[in-house]
Amino acid sequence: MLNLPCAGGGTYTVEPEKIIALGLNYHDHIQESLSVKVQGFGTDVPPEPVLFPKLPSSIIGPGEAIRLPRILEDYSFQEERTDYEGELAIIIGREGCDIPPSRAGEYIFGFTCANDVSQRNLQNGDRSGWFRGKSFDTFLPLGPRIVPAGEMPNPQDLEIITRRNGQVVQKGSTARMITPIGEIISFVSRNFTLREGDIILTGTPAGVGPLAHGDVIEVEIQGIGVLQNPVLDPRCP
Repeated sequence: MLNLPCAGGGTYTVEPEKIIALGLNYHDHIQESLSVKVQGFGTDVPPEPVLFPKLPSSIIGPGEAIRLPRILEDYSFQEERTDYEGELAIIIGREGCDIPPSRAGEYIFGFTCANDVSQRNLQNGDRSGWFRGKSFDTFLPLGPRIVPAGEMPNPQDLEIITRRNGQVVQKGSTARMITPIGEIISFVSRNFTLREGDIILTGTPAGVGPLAHGDVIEVEIQGIGVLQNPVLDPRCP
């Protein structure tokens, strides 16, 4: 459970039943997918949105540490890699299924910043797919606040900036999504009934890269604010 302030006052308890994320939803990120060795994908645009789950237990708030999992000690990865991925998160406001894109806005409670932390070695090596590499504890920082849908004039035209230790590593815009927000919500709701509090992650622009013990990762989205989290590797002294 995470309590975040809302723009305009009050707080919101983030407690989703499910978290559904999109992979490869920006053209420039698809072009770099080979460099991060995303399993099963080349540089072609997927024919439909690529969905994967993250566990609600992966959620943390602003200022909390992203902790690299100790289980990585059990493997002998030649190049161990866990990446940051800054993106826009949608919080669903009411239950719905088979939602038409034209009505998707009616089901949005608000928006916040997200960091879809991804353990690449396991994401690309597990026979079951991306689930484990995306769902470790602390692998979904959210915040610093929620902007209600009615106070966000155009969520489809927001600048996204990710910084690692103060240096800009990602800079993109939600205007460049392959599948826009309305169609994302519609597609997800045709597969799974959306419930109040559910979270949809909308994908990340180019520039994803590795994080390491001692780093500070910031995800800034225009109109929302800056989500900042340190990185802790408990295997390090």
